[in-house]
Amino acid sequence: MEMQQFHYDNKIVTKFLYATIIFGVVGMLVGLIVAFLFLFPNMTNGVSWLSFGRLRPLHTNAVIFAFVGNAMFAGVYYSLQRLLKTRMASDLLSNINFWGWQLIIVAAAITLPLGLTTSKEYAELEWPIDIAIALVWVVFGVNMIWTILKRRQRHLYVAIWFYLATFVTVAVLHIFNSLELPVSAMKSYSVYAGVQDALVQWWYGHNAVAFFLTTPFLGLMYYFVPKAANRPVYSYRLSIVHFWSLIFLYIWAGPHHLLYTALPDWAQNLGVVFSVMLLMPSWGGMINGLLTLRGAWDKVRTDPVLKFMVVAITGYGMATFEGPTLSLKNVNAIAHYTDWIIAHVHVGALAWNGFMAFGIIYYLIPRLFKTKLFSTGLANLHFWLGTLGIIIYALPMYVAGFTQASMWKQFNPDGTLVYGNFLETVTEIMPMYWMRAIGGTLYLVGTLILVYNIILTVRRSGSKVEDELAKAPALTRVTKKRTSGEGWHTWLERRPVQLTLLATVTILIGGIVQIIPTIMVESNIPTISSVQPYTPLELEGRDIYIREGCNTCHSQMIRPFRSEVERYGEYSKAGEYVYDHPFLWGSKRTGPDLHRIGGKYNDSWHFNHMYDPQSTSSGSIMPRYQWLITDELNKSQTEKKMEVMATLGVPYSEEDIVNAQESMLAQGTQIEENLKTDPDFSANYENDKANAGEGFVEMRNREIVALIAYLQRLGTDIKVETTQQ
Repeated sequence: MEMQQFHYDNKIVTKFLYATIIFGVVGMLVGLIVAFLFLFPNMTNGVSWLSFGRLRPLHTNAVIFAFVGNAMFAGVYYSLQRLLKTRMASDLLSNINFWGWQLIIVAAAITLPLGLTTSKEYAELEWPIDIAIALVWVVFGVNMIWTILKRRQRHLYVAIWFYLATFVTVAVLHIFNSLELPVSAMKSYSVYAGVQDALVQWWYGHNAVAFFLTTPFLGLMYYFVPKAANRPVYSYRLSIVHFWSLIFLYIWAGPHHLLYTALPDWAQNLGVVFSVMLLMPSWGGMINGLLTLRGAWDKVRTDPVLKFMVVAITGYGMATFEGPTLSLKNVNAIAHYTDWIIAHVHVGALAWNGFMAFGIIYYLIPRLFKTKLFSTGLANLHFWLGTLGIIIYALPMYVAGFTQASMWKQFNPDGTLVYGNFLETVTEIMPMYWMRAIGGTLYLVGTLILVYNIILTVRRSGSKVEDELAKAPALTRVTKKRTSGEGWHTWLERRPVQLTLLATVTILIGGIVQIIPTIMVESNIPTISSVQPYTPLELEGRDIYIREGCNTCHSQMIRPFRSEVERYGEYSKAGEYVYDHPFLWGSKRTGPDLHRIGGKYNDSWHFNHMYDPQSTSSGSIMPRYQWLITDELNKSQTEKKMEVMATLGVPYSEEDIVNAQESMLAQGTQIEENLKTDPDFSANYENDKANAGEGFVEMRNREIVALIAYLQRLGTDIKVETTQQ
């Protein structure tokens, strides 16, 4: 049999590894800053682009797409070439993938602190960047599939099945969730509204975790764990069951993020059923990974690569046991909106993704540079610091979550809330926030040790990464039909196009069944005649609310529980959100729910609360938003925003749009007059006006007035009773 010589492209792998390390440090550092902002809310001294609401999405995007994403690409490019016995089909496409992805990350790092965001979790980037993501992702997929078609290996190994499913599913999720109408170069509105937007977002959001943070890393597990342990995968049959059941079930689970909300019950219940079923394939994958190490436990004790991978797989098992548990309605009623969810997410992120990435880095760098790791001792120190960091991070967050849920739901014998003031909960869990910051610091220190270890490893090598020479026999013509005695899956493994199409159909079924009825069947979202579109000033205020990331700390969804109705007011109805592009239900309550905040406090309270939250709410950990008090409201795009909203079905008439400026002036003037009833405000305002001269901006034209208008509108379209906050 003729042997062919070729070279593996190691340079592209090295580029992605370097990016992984750099952005890992950056993402974790931003996360640590965010953790300390809970302890020192004014630590960034009122700098708008360093406020919590703007840094939090920067942290999540940097860790998910920059750190984990680059690690995924590095592992895929390394393993794919060796599993297929061929170089990547196109060096040009490989480099477009690399540089395009880094430019997207830089664009995110610039736009998110500037407040240019869609507010949709894990999908905050605005429409031009969304298009760039889609294009770069397609480049990656084309290069991968092209490489598969020119392979020298007849059958596709299990890791490649997961890579193909990742490419197809992420493309579908990203495109459908990012459908939006542009207002300007960096502003858009989601084409979906309210309940529909929530369902599509969490169909994307949950499966971004599933198909960006899980399936590609399962593929990497199936390659790197056997390689590092020098053992075959425990069970080929189990890997088949694991793959197909996982990709089929995962896509249905998104609605478990929306239990007890205004989402129709049938969609919630579907999400619960399939989430519980997910436990089986998830643990099947964990078992397959851990049992691959049978007979290699002595090596695990001494090899830091395997140590990281064992804890990573264990973390995956813990997170995928907890996920189905949290999807049970009685458990979700306790955990949702609390720090329990933060603990759950970070067990997956820090242990599963982080430790698997670290293991891959420690495995690849010595091989790429043809040398030994500088210090196994430092790698082991990194492992123990990282493990301790995860424990110190996660356990206090579980305690905080249980504390929050318990305090929120307690009643006195007379039927009143024991803790009527939301801030009593915040005060109680501050020690846990300190522990979280300490745990995050340990994890980051461990990562810095990795950086030091890798730098010295590369320097000691003294050689550049060269393309690696390899030999393999040419692949003869692949028979299309199944041969005698050949299993159907063995046949499928040599038919990549059919495998990809079947995986696509498998993942589309759940999305079609859940999303199309919710969007197309009007009876799922009952109409409430009293619900009206936002006024032009309220619309501008809502955009400021989005820009500042207020939905990261405040929900706008009151669930039908006695404790929530007593604390916040009448539970939320699906029909109240029909003009919300995008929805703003939130995922966590660091502060109280705001859906019935309208009319609860006067305009002066909101003004003072934004200027100095501690002056109105003793013990608050909300930062100051003093720039809203001084910055002039940009009204130049208001008419365009209303036109886009009208295109999306919001009933703005031509007259409404033409008279937008007059409407804003009138409503802003009324709020300004309300503020002047406060003697302190009036005296300071008149003094500022006298000193500023011609450059003075009237209060009616400032951003704070638009935000007050929006907050005072929330929940007022239906009649509600005044309750405790």
